[in-house]
Amino acid sequence: MLALYLVAAALSLVSATPLVLHERRDVVPAGFVSRGPASATDVVKLRINLVQNNLAGLESALLDAAVPTSSKYGQWLSREEVEAFAKPTDETTAAVSQWLSENGIESSAVTPAGDWISISVPVAKANEIFGADFTVFTHTNSGTDYIRTLEYSIPETLQSHIKVVTPTTSFTGPRRSGPTIKTVQSRNVHPSRASSAASCSSTMTPTCLQSLYQIPLTPATNKTNVIGVAGFDDQFANQADLQQFLKAQRPDMSSSTTFTLTSVDSGTNSQTRSDAGVEANLDIQYTVGLATDVPVTFVSVGEKNKDGGDDGFLDIITALIGETAPPQVLTTSYGFDTEASLSKSLTFAMCDSYMQLTARGVSILFASGDGGVAATPGESCTGKPFLPTFPTCPYVTLVGATSGSPEAAASLSAGGFSNYFPTQSWQADVVASYIASIGTEYAGKYNTTGRGYPDVSAIGESVSIVVDAKSELVDGTSCSSPIFSSVIGLINDRLVSAGKPVLGFLNPWLYANPQMFNDITSGSNPGCGTQGFPAKAGWDPVTGMGSPNFPAMLTAAGL
Repeated sequence: MLALYLVAAALSLVSATPLVLHERRDVVPAGFVSRGPASATDVVKLRINLVQNNLAGLESALLDAAVPTSSKYGQWLSREEVEAFAKPTDETTAAVSQWLSENGIESSAVTPAGDWISISVPVAKANEIFGADFTVFTHTNSGTDYIRTLEYSIPETLQSHIKVVTPTTSFTGPRRSGPTIKTVQSRNVHPSRASSAASCSSTMTPTCLQSLYQIPLTPATNKTNVIGVAGFDDQFANQADLQQFLKAQRPDMSSSTTFTLTSVDSGTNSQTRSDAGVEANLDIQYTVGLATDVPVTFVSVGEKNKDGGDDGFLDIITALIGETAPPQVLTTSYGFDTEASLSKSLTFAMCDSYMQLTARGVSILFASGDGGVAATPGESCTGKPFLPTFPTCPYVTLVGATSGSPEAAASLSAGGFSNYFPTQSWQADVVASYIASIGTEYAGKYNTTGRGYPDVSAIGESVSIVVDAKSELVDGTSCSSPIFSSVIGLINDRLVSAGKPVLGFLNPWLYANPQMFNDITSGSNPGCGTQGFPAKAGWDPVTGMGSPNFPAMLTAAGL
């Protein structure tokens, strides 16, 4: 009876309540210019994140499963268990539904738990109900127009029910993808497996990585253990290029080894060879070609995104949360230019969605970015504080880059400290130790209480791939994330064979086992007119805990 009373009370107050400011940007972000008010009749598609009933409980359950010393280590949650934590209360759902209904707006749930809902409204109506001023803003570098507002409000009585409305104050521009990876050399003939093994200091191949990280050639045996490779921007992974790559670099594998397709937002995967994407081919060739016989699915996110300012990043997580059996590993080599591209509220809401997926036992890995302490190449920050990357959510594992054999930190490796998320408990000691080691260097240029990243690293320079039947060498943390993800996929295969749970949310396990990494102690990540952070013994904001030592990681995993 009390619950029904609260719902009724909430409904009676919504229509009469005044609007209160929910989010604001004081100025138009750099790289955007205002073109004037959006047409009143233009329709904006918005998503609203409702307050979940027990996120604290979900986080507690996740850490119970992820912290190696926990008695519940490895006990990942079912979809139904996650939904029970993430579902809004009846009061929240009823209050928001009533407000929208009073304004003649229909909504639909876009997540199984109903914590994200979608609405479509004309600009005039959006301005009215949100006290906003939706305007056309042009991203100057790309020429792309976006309808956004510098501030919006919500009814006062809904403040405890609504976390964020998007896209409103988030100015993302196009995703970073092209700048993350660059072609550094072209060749007409792909180096053979034998010849490339002798030249790992200049060209990195699967053979080099197997030697460097002691990765076995032993085929995986479990078909339920899957690596997901995220694809965006109509970047297509070509099977003919993969076949050519495998023939040259993995003759011990069947050259017909391929991957499946998972479609999000009507994503496709054209097999016209000239449509092959450098990014997509790289990610597929260094998962299929390194994680021997681990099943791989290419998760293609189409251009018809439904999540507005998240540009497909929320859609892919929402889609995987809804799957009965999502891939156990997800690697993403795309991102936004900086952490501040999304509003803080939206960033937190997205991070909560990442938490839901990791609680299912999914390891989420992201390339940390290629701009050193500037996050992304081309960012103007000389004389200013360093720019954190996207995402810095603590529930994802950020992978930085190393170079050469023996390894040193790659100068492009984005690393630093979040301005949104605090230092996490599982990394507090090593982050404090590093900050103490550099003293007052760069004082005021980074957040000393922020979540440190990257978490780990792997080779990210001079990596050999095949694109449109030609061999290329490429650079970027885009190389590093699929390489590290392949290592996790192979370990998961052995865990499943031993009747044990997969690694799932990695970070507490990674930081608890420093002995399972190759410690990188030379190099730095320049940017913002500085030499950037220096790599040092132990964790550092260039290479994280270090690069993988496969046998040591197996031991740490209890194998």
